[in-house]
Amino acid sequence: MLNEIFLQRYLQALLTGDRRSCREVIEDVLHNNNASIVGVYSEVIWPMMLEIDKLFRADKIASVQEHLATRINRTIIDQLQNKLPKLPQNERKVVICSSLKEISELGGQMITDMFESAGWDVRFIGGGLTNDDILSYIHEFSPEVLVIYGTDPTETPEVRKIIDRIRGINAWPDMKIMLCGGVFGRAEGLWEEIGADLYAETPADAVEAATSGKPVTEPVRTINRRKRKYQLCAKSAVRKK
Repeated sequence: MLNEIFLQRYLQALLTGDRRSCREVIEDVLHNNNASIVGVYSEVIWPMMLEIDKLFRADKIASVQEHLATRINRTIIDQLQNKLPKLPQNERKVVICSSLKEISELGGQMITDMFESAGWDVRFIGGGLTNDDILSYIHEFSPEVLVIYGTDPTETPEVRKIIDRIRGINAWPDMKIMLCGGVFGRAEGLWEEIGADLYAETPADAVEAATSGKPVTEPVRTINRRKRKYQLCAKSAVRKK
C-alpha cells in the first residue's frame, strides 16, 4: 500500500504548480516505496487526476490550479510511458477517444498506455472530432473495442447518438463500446442506459473489461478511503496561495 504521505505531498505540489516537487515525489515513490511504473499510474496519477477534477467541479480550486495540475500529470506520464512493461502484441485493436477537455485527454492517454502495455494495437484519437470523423476512422481501422473517456453531461446526447448510429447501421456488429470516466463515473448505471456494452473505472479495469468482454464496475476504493486526507491537503494548499 502506498504511503499516504507521498500522496499528500504530491497533491500539495500539484495544487501549487510545483513541477520539481512533483517529480521528486514520483522519484521517491519509485525508489523509496518500491512502487512499479504501473503502481505510479494506478496509485498516484490516476486518483490524483480524479481528485483534481472533483475539486475543480466543486469550485474548491481555481482554473489555473486545475490546468497546472493536469499539465504536470501529463508531463510525468509522458516521461513514464516508455518504462511500462510491454507484453507481446496480441493483434487485438482498440480505438480510444475522449472529451476535448485537457484533463479528459490525460485520462484517455493513460488508458491508451495501459492497452499498449497489455499488447493491444491502440489508436488514441483524442477529443474534438465529430461523430462522422470517429465512424470513418472506425471503418478504416476496424477495432474490436471503441473506448469513449471523460464525457461531460452536455456531451452525453452526442455519445448516445454515436452509439445509436453504430447500432443502427450494424456495420461493426462485433465491436464493443466502452464508456469510462466523466459523467459515466458519477451517474451509476448511465453507461447501460445509454446503450454501451462495457464500463470501467480505471485504465487497468478498461483493459480487463475489453479482454474479458465483461464490465468492471467496482468503485475506485482508493478515492473513497483517502477522500478526507486529500480534502484537508487541498484546503491547506488553497490557503497558502
